[in-house]
Amino acid sequence: MEILIITGLSGAGKTRAADICEDLGYYCVDNLPTALLPRFAALCLATHGRYERVALVMDARSVTRFEELASALDELRTLDCQVHILYLEADTPTLLRRYKETRRPHPLGGPGQPIRESIEREREFLAPLRDRADFIIQTDSAPLNKLKAKICACIQPEDRRFAVNVVSFGYKRGLPPEADLVFDVRCLPNPYYEPDLQELTGLDGPVADYVFRNGNAQVLLDKITGMLDFLLPLYQADRDELTVAIGCTGGHHRSVAVAQALAQALEDRRLIVSVLHRDVEQ
Repeated sequence: MEILIITGLSGAGKTRAADICEDLGYYCVDNLPTALLPRFAALCLATHGRYERVALVMDARSVTRFEELASALDELRTLDCQVHILYLEADTPTLLRRYKETRRPHPLGGPGQPIRESIEREREFLAPLRDRADFIIQTDSAPLNKLKAKICACIQPEDRRFAVNVVSFGYKRGLPPEADLVFDVRCLPNPYYEPDLQELTGLDGPVADYVFRNGNAQVLLDKITGMLDFLLPLYQADRDELTVAIGCTGGHHRSVAVAQALAQALEDRRLIVSVLHRDVEQ
């Protein structure tokens, strides 16, 4: 079982990091007391695979003594847990601005105590934990998409594959609301006007052959895949999947044939590809 400890300075983005980890498939728990760490890990292990990836948010609220946390982390490793520490930090002016915007009290603050003093005290208190961290992320000027990219670079395996959802549709029934990119293939010859093909769909060989027979469909497909070759690495910086929609008039013939061919081309690029023909049965 993998356990990721999300820690760092208050106001540095731990809650946002937990949300990102949850989207990546982690089971997340906030503010778990240090003393409960080994027991919690044992309970997760007892589920025999239900909780394979767990992220725990821990900071000055839950860590009273570093020695206690160090002992708990060592005990986790004896339970055959893979433990990593992700430490988030920001400079003091950034943290002061964030506290001013949220108007929340600092967890180490007291009546009349300046927030700056609380920040510096927490920074000193967490220094041993920072020294032990596997990953350190500075969040001073990290927008949401950049923070996700940084976290993915730390905790996701290098062979993580991007997912592309290919959807065929008919314009007469409207655009798919989930589409990120939409390509119109109504410029291609329409098999609907061929009596022998009218009742078939783009999933049938004769229709696909008809759509691709004059070469224009293949040129269009090559240009779409070429554009995706350029765009997908850019999208991967802030997301894990993309929905590409291919549309024709009714969603039965041309869009289905081209969507099938596009999906095959993308699978050859080590992508996770799913195909949905939204209107083929309409």
